[in-house]
Amino acid sequence: MATERIIMAGFGGQGVMSMGQLLTYAGMIENKQVSWLPAYGPEMRGGTANCSVIVSDSLVGSPIITQDATCAIVMNLPSMLKFEQNLVPGGKLIINTSLVDREPSRDDIEVYKLPANAIADQVGNPRVANMVMLGAYLALTGLVSTDSVVEAFKKVYGAGKEHFIPMNQQALAEGAKAVLEVQ
Repeated sequence: MATERIIMAGFGGQGVMSMGQLLTYAGMIENKQVSWLPAYGPEMRGGTANCSVIVSDSLVGSPIITQDATCAIVMNLPSMLKFEQNLVPGGKLIINTSLVDREPSRDDIEVYKLPANAIADQVGNPRVANMVMLGAYLALTGLVSTDSVVEAFKKVYGAGKEHFIPMNQQALAEGAKAVLEVQ
């Protein structure tokens, strides 16, 4: 692995920041160099939210991702419209088709579509759509292991939330399965 530069974006409440934190902590667990840079819109709830995550085998010089993202995970249409342009040619765009009903404008990137909200509903909780998308990303890249993400979950959320781990593991697995089926 060289360096992965991932933009995760959606609206507030979709778990975008959590997804970024989990990937960042999982990278640290695997002794990789990481950075996590959150960005919020001015609204209190329901506004825009995105984060930039860098995971690398070498030192990370800057946490800022401009036009050099290797992947964008977009949870809604405004996020796709904003961040599709930040991908390098050949970069991955993972789209939540439950909330995005348009095709991307670029043809020089790899596009993966999955109905994350619908899959989360099948898992039993609409709040795990972010984990469905993270599972898809991990299946495509193998950047970190699912086990490391689960270990990160324990660190990020603490012992009081460990009873949510099985549902989140299922969401990761379903996201991986869904994205591999559409390839």
